[in-house]
Amino acid sequence: MDDGYPGASVMKFLDQAKIYIRSGAGGNGCIAFRREKFIEFGGPNGGDGGKGGDVWVECVQNLNTLIDYRYQQHFFAGNGTPGMGQNRAGPNGKDMVIKVPPGTQVFAEDGETLLADLTAPGERIRLAKGGNGGFGNAHFKSATNQAPRHANPGQPGEELTIWLKLKLIADAGLVGLPNAGKSTFLAAVSAAKPKIADYPFTTLHPNLGVVQAGETDFVLADIPGLIEGAHDGAGLGDRFLSHIERCRVLLHLVDATSDDVGRDYKTVRRELKAYGSGIEKKKEIVALSKCDALDEAALNERRELLKKAARKTPLVLSAVSGQGVKEALYALAREITRANDSDEDAGGDETGTWQP
Repeated sequence: MDDGYPGASVMKFLDQAKIYIRSGAGGNGCIAFRREKFIEFGGPNGGDGGKGGDVWVECVQNLNTLIDYRYQQHFFAGNGTPGMGQNRAGPNGKDMVIKVPPGTQVFAEDGETLLADLTAPGERIRLAKGGNGGFGNAHFKSATNQAPRHANPGQPGEELTIWLKLKLIADAGLVGLPNAGKSTFLAAVSAAKPKIADYPFTTLHPNLGVVQAGETDFVLADIPGLIEGAHDGAGLGDRFLSHIERCRVLLHLVDATSDDVGRDYKTVRRELKAYGSGIEKKKEIVALSKCDALDEAALNERRELLKKAARKTPLVLSAVSGQGVKEALYALAREITRANDSDEDAGGDETGTWQP
């Protein structure tokens, strides 16, 4: 169903861009008089100038990255055409439409003032209004001024610098340390094809996959792994955490082959809390991954250690063998359905009460 978020090598992932926009200026009004044979008092007939074009931002379905705005950062709407004689109004300027993928937020130049949040295809918002066209001298004709010799100039357009920031639209998100098996899990349960290798930080950008669990379809996001100090920029940092801010539930994968599964769990939890934005309060499902690499005794030991650290019973799964994968998907689907039914972000008390 889905070939993954920009996982193909031909597609580069870009989740934020700074661009400059300017709406069109209005056209000037025209000063003209009717001059025809045998008509001694023709009177003014200067037309109005056309309105300048607006700048719009529109959410469209067939985009999933902001890469288009890496190479072009200036966008101008068309200017209105000046008015003409014989009461001819100038044409309006052409609008400029900036097309963005679902989940794009538009911020002012300070990067903090939110101007628009576009989540559904078809949504559009005007960012800059075009200037009005000036009145021609025909507009000023009156009983006391039958030959006005002035017209209004067109109004200037608006210009501003904005930030486009993309936050993926996903129902569930995968978190964990590098090499915790997140990309392997995503590849096993969806048609996404993330890069998978036996070294840390194989995943360099988020990936999306469409997952089916019974009658429920949902979108699962895999983000690059977190390490201790990610909120200070260690590793790839925590900038990709913004892509799971909209998720209803998180699946926290912990590598069963790690020497200290409890420490690994707490490391990621600390980074989620340091990032903020309410991610640390989201409903969390904890799972011990790569269970096929351990014997039963060692697996039980790691499960008890993780249960003590997370204060909840973890799931046990292996994306390679398929063990526990179905249970994890159904657990995610239940939380997503529950959150959608209540129409509010899911929050887990157990997760929220954990302290580093």
